[in-house]
Amino acid sequence: MTDIHLVRVPVRWADLDAQDSLPQRWANDAVILDYLQEARVDFLLRGPNAHLLGGGIIVVEHQVEYLAPIRSGTEYVEVGLSVAGVGAARLTVGYRVHAGDERVARARTLLCNYDFAAQRPARWADAERAWFTQRAAPLEPLRDVGAFEVGERYHRHRFVVRWSDMDAYGHANNTRFYDYVAEARVGMLGVPSRGSAWLVVRQDMRYVGQIEHRLEPYEVHTAVAALGNTSVTLAARIVDPSGGRLLAHATTVLVHADGAGRPQTLPESAREAYGRWPATPHEGRR
Repeated sequence: MTDIHLVRVPVRWADLDAQDSLPQRWANDAVILDYLQEARVDFLLRGPNAHLLGGGIIVVEHQVEYLAPIRSGTEYVEVGLSVAGVGAARLTVGYRVHAGDERVARARTLLCNYDFAAQRPARWADAERAWFTQRAAPLEPLRDVGAFEVGERYHRHRFVVRWSDMDAYGHANNTRFYDYVAEARVGMLGVPSRGSAWLVVRQDMRYVGQIEHRLEPYEVHTAVAALGNTSVTLAARIVDPSGGRLLAHATTVLVHADGAGRPQTLPESAREAYGRWPATPHEGRR
């Protein structure tokens, strides 16, 4: 992967996590999505395709691998960006995130040019597509974590969208979906006991529909897809319970760690969750 754009994003104190079992505070996993978004927006604003941000370019999917923590005291992260897979209405953005000399994450975002009035993808203009194509290069592969479906039995978590969750398009920003899934995950597995922590090592999100602001709650349905000795893979879906409309799929890989961040055996709560809410493999998706 060859970086075609580099952005320094300041790390805020509010970005840091609240797991008090860790020896020092780390940046929350969902905050990485904010850093990627800042880099992506900067990339578009500094080129001839800045108008796409106001027209309806949307996120279809995120894939994020977490390689190391962003520790307290880090002033900024560097996000290197590249593009690939430029199609008629879509493209993939690749990222490498560094905190100092340490690589802390790598990720991909699938983007689509979208016509909100017609509610369908819109083809790039010739000049738009040519500009992206000229900068395209192969991306390094990400590990396959499998595809799973939430079955008939699942953990149910209700959440209400905050007004501050909304973006310029009038619906919940794509980064907030990670918050909704995280809250559901904590509700299912529980808060880690003192001296232990849940570390997110991979999280993928595929967006199916838009979440609008309203007083009625939405729901996250979560199930356990796989268990290892120290890791657990979760499948989740975000739905509108009023009509059963699917809004997003998520796959999350967690490692159970001690206070120093070293992997340790899964707690009994994870094994109980696997027995109560098992996910099923889905061969047809991805």
